[in-house]
Amino acid sequence: MKPEIFDESSHIESSNIGVDRTSSTVKGGRRFAFGALVVVGDRRGKVGFGYGKSNEVPAAIEKAEKYAKKAMISIPLVGSTIPHEVEGTFSASKVRLIPAAPGTGVVAGGTVRTILEKAGVTDCLTKCFGSTNKRNIVKAVFDGLEQLRLASSVAIIRGQNLGSTTIESKIERGKRFMPATSGKDKARGPVNTVDDGRGKGRGRGGPGGGRGRGRGGDDRGQQAAAAPAGDAAAESAPKA
Repeated sequence: MKPEIFDESSHIESSNIGVDRTSSTVKGGRRFAFGALVVVGDRRGKVGFGYGKSNEVPAAIEKAEKYAKKAMISIPLVGSTIPHEVEGTFSASKVRLIPAAPGTGVVAGGTVRTILEKAGVTDCLTKCFGSTNKRNIVKAVFDGLEQLRLASSVAIIRGQNLGSTTIESKIERGKRFMPATSGKDKARGPVNTVDDGRGKGRGRGGPGGGRGRGRGGDDRGQQAAAAPAGDAAAESAPKA
């Protein structure tokens, strides 16, 4: 689903994760209510989620966006990934977030991927355990994101010099294998040259035609046609 711009001034994007419908039986029939789960973020380290309910879907989504914007949190990032491995839990759901080297991408399902992309994380490995309920998964992910800490902040609290962490060293090594581009140039992907029409005579139905003809099939066909004519001429010639 394509994200929508929720607040143009702060570049906050919103994505609808899911809409639930509930019904209550009353004297006149059934009365429906809708609940929307929305995630908002600026792709720069700030992300939040909200759940809104209403009798109509647009109103429920609008409420959820309003609640999500009020509940936004800031998470620390190291380059394009998280600073360390973390595990968040909520109810019967458990989500593990593992930092990854540049170029790995976000290896996650739809719900976790939406949250990490809105937070600005582009390289991360994830694994979900237990219940896959969307609301539980979202709360478990945010429980893990709230536990993230930078090594520099921990060093200040402890009064020690921790130096470079393992994740930071892996990120520096991973940058060496990234394609070097300058300006607006982008790295070119591999070009598929299979079956581009360059070859001729590829057998039955292919360019060059003819069943069982390969390259130079026409020449072999002409030689085969000329062979019987040569034999017949030799037989008809008078014998000495």
